[in-house]
Amino acid sequence: MSREDPFDSALDLELERVVDVKPALVWASWTEPERLMKWFCPKPWQTVECDIDLRPGGIFRTVMRTPEGELMPHSVGCYLEVVPNEKLVWTTALLPGFRPVAAATDGSDGCHTIEFTAIISLKPQGEGTRYRVVVRHGDEASARRHVEMGFHDGWNTVLDQLVAEAKR
Repeated sequence: MSREDPFDSALDLELERVVDVKPALVWASWTEPERLMKWFCPKPWQTVECDIDLRPGGIFRTVMRTPEGELMPHSVGCYLEVVPNEKLVWTTALLPGFRPVAAATDGSDGCHTIEFTAIISLKPQGEGTRYRVVVRHGDEASARRHVEMGFHDGWNTVLDQLVAEAKR
């Protein structure tokens, strides 16, 4: 399979599946806050806030609530590329307006501790969508840590939740 973006198995994580939802609905699920909040984190966690400014340099921000009711401080990212119904690229390494994130955090301020860039590609396939996400990391330790945090189970679970919500 040819890849439009170079893939480095030491630094990048990937999820690719065909889902039975059209690309326009998958796109809307990723780009409309009211839709995204219904599926973005594995249940019983909840996404309780979401800001989306869908343009390169625009904000992508979420706040999650734990099952115990504790709010997890926001995760803020910046969109890099927006191709409607085809490709969405965002990163946690930059703040809105392409401002670099200050020094990497150890998590003591509640922010994410892994900087990454997510590339979400959507291609029509039959009545559904070939959904591919590549999450790029700056070093092998960050990629390993993301795997240990449950990348594959988590991203697969939320994709299932996205599909279920999109079909409603």
